[in-house]
Amino acid sequence: MDEGMTEEIEQQETELTDIQDENLVDADTAAVQNPSQDITTESVIEAILFASDEPLSAERLGAIAEFNGTATQIRKYIETLNEQYCQNGRAFRIEEIAGGFQMMTLPEYNNWLKNLLRQRADNKLSPAALETLAIIAYKQPIIRADVEAIRGVACGEMLRSLMYKGLVKIVGKAEVLGRPLLYGTTKKFLIVFGLGDLKDLPKAEELKQPGQ
Repeated sequence: MDEGMTEEIEQQETELTDIQDENLVDADTAAVQNPSQDITTESVIEAILFASDEPLSAERLGAIAEFNGTATQIRKYIETLNEQYCQNGRAFRIEEIAGGFQMMTLPEYNNWLKNLLRQRADNKLSPAALETLAIIAYKQPIIRADVEAIRGVACGEMLRSLMYKGLVKIVGKAEVLGRPLLYGTTKKFLIVFGLGDLKDLPKAEELKQPGQ
């Protein structure tokens, strides 16, 4: 191949590369100028809640979404989203829980979700763990000795397990001899059991079995 032809081929390759680069730039510009879906404050809130693994307050949602409006406006957006979910037959809603908002599935789907939860053996609570957790929830703040007095068995290992799962935490020290640790429930406890706050715990009489 002579030198002239080589130079011509190289020139053509250069021109093709320039054209390709221009096309890529044009495509990127078009994607920015003409997105497939308009991004709104409402859709941003939806995306944040979809990705969040914990409830977010209206104020925090506004901060993350870089929204300068009020908490009342955030609530209006959430109401609109829920109306859309209802109209489209979605299996979830945005619920207010534990002082914030979180996406949650409807109760009608509990049977299928239970199948998912059964596979999370490491997070499963035994009857003994539930009993210990209930005592702490209703009696908090409470020291370990009082929990053991109510249950009638040692519960040190159980307390450590509940703390590891993020359901129980140390909330202080008792003003008695030895200053033993006081235990209480966490925000995760409220989330797991679907409670707005501790006032939503069932009353003792509601927990009694029929006929008792």
